[in-house]
Amino acid sequence: EQVLAANADGGEPAPDFDVHLLGMGGEGHINSLFPDTPAVRETERLIVGVPDSPKPPPRRITLTLPAVQRSREVWLVVSGAAKADAVAAAIGGAKPVDVPAAGAVGRDATVWLLDEDAAAKL
Repeated sequence: EQVLAANADGGEPAPDFDVHLLGMGGEGHINSLFPDTPAVRETERLIVGVPDSPKPPPRRITLTLPAVQRSREVWLVVSGAAKADAVAAAIGGAKPVDVPAAGAVGRDATVWLLDEDAAAKL
């Protein structure tokens, strides 16, 4: 958090993105936004520190859902049967706090690129 504050852009407008390309973890995390954590609940800041990530490394910096949602398009690339439940939940309307990938929505388009195993529960 101190590093983020020290390097703030001084009020410059944050950029929009053309495409935000994401992978997804088995519990539905994207970036370093894990279910039911302060980072996934962030609604104003575009970048936050994650001091206690449930997966290594424990200290991270991540773009938040508001940053992801500034993208014109969001593409999620997911493979494997272990992620099928999370894919189905995210596409099926889960709350982003429970399945962060559900909040990965582009302004113009959201594209899910899935293999057969990841799509098995749709």
